[in-house]
Amino acid sequence: MNSIFKNMDQHPAYGKLQKAALAPFDLTASGALSLKRLALYRCQVASFKLLYGTQRIDEQSLDLLQGLADQSATVAQFKMMKKGEAMNRITGFASENRQVLHTAGRDLFSAPPHNHEATKQARQELDKLQTFLADLDSNRITNHLGEPFNNLISIGIGGSDLGPRAVYLALKSFAKENRQVHFISNIDPDDSAAVLKDLDLSRTLVSVVSKSGTTLETLTNEELVKQAFLKAGLDPKNHFVAVTGANSPMDDQDKYLRSFLMFDYICGRYSVSSMVGGLLLSFAIGFKNYKKFLEGANRIDDAAEEKDIRKNLPLLLAMLGIWNRNFLNYDTLTILPYSQALVRFVAHLQQCDMESNGKSINRQGGQIKYHSGPVIWGEPGTNGQHSFYQLLHQGTTIVPSEFIGFRQSQYGKDLVVDQTSSQEKLVANLLAQTIALASGEKSANPNRNFSGNRPCSVLLADQLTPETMGELLAIYENKIAFQGFVWNINSFDQEGVQLGKTLANRLLDIIANKPGESPIEQALLKNADIVKHT
Repeated sequence: MNSIFKNMDQHPAYGKLQKAALAPFDLTASGALSLKRLALYRCQVASFKLLYGTQRIDEQSLDLLQGLADQSATVAQFKMMKKGEAMNRITGFASENRQVLHTAGRDLFSAPPHNHEATKQARQELDKLQTFLADLDSNRITNHLGEPFNNLISIGIGGSDLGPRAVYLALKSFAKENRQVHFISNIDPDDSAAVLKDLDLSRTLVSVVSKSGTTLETLTNEELVKQAFLKAGLDPKNHFVAVTGANSPMDDQDKYLRSFLMFDYICGRYSVSSMVGGLLLSFAIGFKNYKKFLEGANRIDDAAEEKDIRKNLPLLLAMLGIWNRNFLNYDTLTILPYSQALVRFVAHLQQCDMESNGKSINRQGGQIKYHSGPVIWGEPGTNGQHSFYQLLHQGTTIVPSEFIGFRQSQYGKDLVVDQTSSQEKLVANLLAQTIALASGEKSANPNRNFSGNRPCSVLLADQLTPETMGELLAIYENKIAFQGFVWNINSFDQEGVQLGKTLANRLLDIIANKPGESPIEQALLKNADIVKHT
């Protein structure tokens, strides 16, 4: 593999950062959070401004982080990824050995595109999608009674569910009249039962999402939903749409109304800007708004090629995260969106980050001797303030925080109470929390003493729209990739997910009375007292 792929601790900046971390910037010192500092430590890219004066950094540590980013060739690796280098690999060992081209789905808006073949494939699928949506909107495709479809059930799991669901909920205020999307992901039969219970199936489409066409949970849920349609006297072929890999078992026109392709070079957790997210989002918010979402993501992808971390927002966010994780030794990161529409966005980032960077070997198969990805968690504010913020402010564990906020609401339905609107109260709470975490407050009463020096930053934009949602998604996708490049790990496979799947299939074989299982597995099932369906 290319010689630029080195462990983080092999770079000259690493040792210097370790020394700098012995005396990080003191946010609680008198005058530390000056107007000059807060104005200096901000980065504007596209619609978002990153305010990071409340991080424990100064010019020296920023310069050293710049050095680490340069020595790790982060931007060069990012460009290699976009052009189609096989970044999903472990040299010398069996691995997926694939390109990583989730950016191709929005690279349509770059001139010229970074990878012509992948962008051509993305354009072909978008054209198919646009035709399908036009047929739905003009009633050329209807149910058996000539009625339009107004509901869509998305069946998928993991990356085929979390990202698309999070973005749909974020942009639900932009949904077309009488268009709703529902999600089934858990193999728990109660999940599908709850979704199906109140739906008019005759006016419902079903999108089944599986790149391999063999995902156990997805195929099981598909069969449950098919049986519900058959019971209602409806032919699933006229309602079911597939999003799958070319030539997979699901790429079958005899079984599905339409088939849209996703490609091997798109990891599931990075698939929102492919047909995985495109079909359901376009159905809900319309094709034009989905294109705006892609355009927003592309703006960040282009901006992420800037080498200066002070001007490259996702790279800066990545390097601040590495400063906190590897040099200040903080184990977790909380992401706190002050927007109810982003209610599932942190769940998506939890998967995207922890499945990508939860690795302990490098890209040469060797063990790394430093920490990689942190534990990601969080909930929307202000609800979280009345839940876990006690620990953030006074707990024994310091948790860096990334706040996300918007100056304007989505629906524009607000009310002035006590001279301020609800949105103004929301943003004021966000900013107050950052100041409180950073500066703390001294008190003679130990119960009311706040130590401060709890690092945080703020991502701020005017409003959550299709464009800014695309930008926000790409900021975090690119941040995660940049951190993986610095840590010299493969952020694009998920071998840790496979072992549990394999064992589950072996246990299912025991339940089905198939021979050849180990005594340990038989004992486990016996002690769990699993009762077979009859």
